[in-house]
Amino acid sequence: MTNSSFNSNTLRSLMLITALFCFATSAYAQRKTRKDTTQQSVAAPIVVPDTTKVNLLLPVTVKDTGKNGAGQYLTLQQCIEYAMQHQPGLNIATINVDVAKTTNAINLAGALPQVNASGDLIHYIQQSQNTSPAANGGTGTTTQRQSYTNTFIPGIAVSQSIFNPSLLYASKSAPLYVKQAQQATDSTKIFLVASVSKSFYSLLLTLEQINVLKEDTAQFGKSLRDAYHQYKGGIVDETDYEQAEITLNNTLAQLKQAIENVVPQYATLKQSMGFPPDKQFNVVFDTLEMMKSIHIDTTEQLQYEKRIEFQLLNTNKDLQSQLVNYYHYSWLPTVSAMFDYNLNFQSNQLSNILGTSYPTSLIGVQFSIPIFTGFARLNNLRKAKLQGQILDWNQTDLKSQIYTQYTTALANYKSNFYNLQLLQRNVGLSRRVFFVVELQYRQGIVPYLNVITAEANLITSEINYLNALFNVLSNKIDLEKAMGSISY
Repeated sequence: MTNSSFNSNTLRSLMLITALFCFATSAYAQRKTRKDTTQQSVAAPIVVPDTTKVNLLLPVTVKDTGKNGAGQYLTLQQCIEYAMQHQPGLNIATINVDVAKTTNAINLAGALPQVNASGDLIHYIQQSQNTSPAANGGTGTTTQRQSYTNTFIPGIAVSQSIFNPSLLYASKSAPLYVKQAQQATDSTKIFLVASVSKSFYSLLLTLEQINVLKEDTAQFGKSLRDAYHQYKGGIVDETDYEQAEITLNNTLAQLKQAIENVVPQYATLKQSMGFPPDKQFNVVFDTLEMMKSIHIDTTEQLQYEKRIEFQLLNTNKDLQSQLVNYYHYSWLPTVSAMFDYNLNFQSNQLSNILGTSYPTSLIGVQFSIPIFTGFARLNNLRKAKLQGQILDWNQTDLKSQIYTQYTTALANYKSNFYNLQLLQRNVGLSRRVFFVVELQYRQGIVPYLNVITAEANLITSEINYLNALFNVLSNKIDLEKAMGSISY
C-alpha cells in the first residue's frame, strides 16, 4: 500500500512538472512570436512603397466611362473651340457687330445724293370762271375757264447735303460704335472661356471623385467580406463586421450622390458650349497638360488697360465726347443743294392728257440756321457733360472693382496652391498609414476601428486633394480674368 501510494504521488508530481514546463514553453513561444510580430510590424514601413514622393497630379488620364460611353471625347480646348462657333450668346454678339455697321450705314446715308420722284394727277370737278368785256369794243361779256380740266405733273427732285452737324457726328462716331460692338463680343468670349473652363473642371472633379469612391468602395467591400469571415470563424466579434458595413454604406451613398451630380454638370457644360442637349459627349484631360496649365506668374503687375471692361468704358467715354461736340456745333447751319425738274401735262380730255407738256426746272441752295430752340441745345449740352461725369465716376469705381477681384483671385490661388501641396503629401501619408494599419489588423495587433479610421482618412485626403487641385485650376481662371490675360 505504501509503495502504491508513493508511486501515485510521484506520478502526479511528474505530471504537474510536465504541465508547468509545457506552459512555460508555450508562454515563451507566445512571447517570442509576439515579439517577432512586433518587430515585423515595426519593420513593415521599410518595405512599404514610398507614396509621399508622388507627382503634383494624380497619374491618371480622366475619362468619363459612365453613361456617355458611345459619345465623342472632347478636351477642354475642343470644348472652348466648339463654344466659339455654336454658343448662342457669342453668335448674338457677333451679329451685333454687323448690326452696328449697318446702323452706321443708315446714319451716313444722308451724305449721299437723295433722289425722289413724285407725280400729281388732278381732275377738276368744278373750276372758277373769269368774266371779261367783249373784245373789239363789242357789247356783252366773255367767260373763260381758269385752267384745263385734267392735269398731270410728274417731277424729280435731287438734293445733296453740303454740311450737316448730324452727319458730321455720325461720321465721327461710326468707328466708335463698331469698336464698341467688337469689344462687347470680346467680353462675351472672355466670359465664355471662363464659364466653359469652370464647368469643365467641375465635371472633371466629380468624375475623378467617382473614380476614387469606386476604388474605395471595392476596398471596403473586401474589408467587409474579410470581417464577415473572421466573425463567422470566431476571430473577431460582431461589431467589426457591422462597422465595416456602416463604412461601406456611407461610401456607397457618397458614390451615388457623385454619380447623380454628373448629369446636371454635363447639362451646365453643354449650356455653356451651346451643345445640343439631346447629344452626348465625354470629357478627357491629359494630366501633363493639366500640370502645365496649373502654374501662373503671380509676380505680374495688374494693368487696368488690359481688362475688356476698362477698354469698353473708354470707348463709351469717347462716344460721349463726340456727343458733347455735336451739341457744341449744333448751332451751325444745315446747307444742301437741290435740283427739281417737273413736266406739266394739261388737257380737257383725259385720253389726251400726255399730248402736250410744259416742263419746268430749277436749281438752288437751301440752308437753315437754328436761332432759338427753347434752350434745347444748351440743355442737351449740359446733359451730355453730366453723363460724361458719370462715366468718369464709373471708371473710378471699375478700377476699385478690378483691384478687389485681382487681390481676391491672387489670394485664393496662392492659398489653394499651398494647400494643394500639403494635401498632396497627406494623400501619400494616408496611403502609407492605411497599408500599415491594415497589415497590423490582419496580424491581430490593432482593432478594426483603426482600419476604419485609416480608410476614412484616406478617402478624405484623396477627396480634399482633388478639390484643392480643381480649386487651383478654377482660381487660375479667375486670376487670369481679373488680370485681363485670358486668351481666346
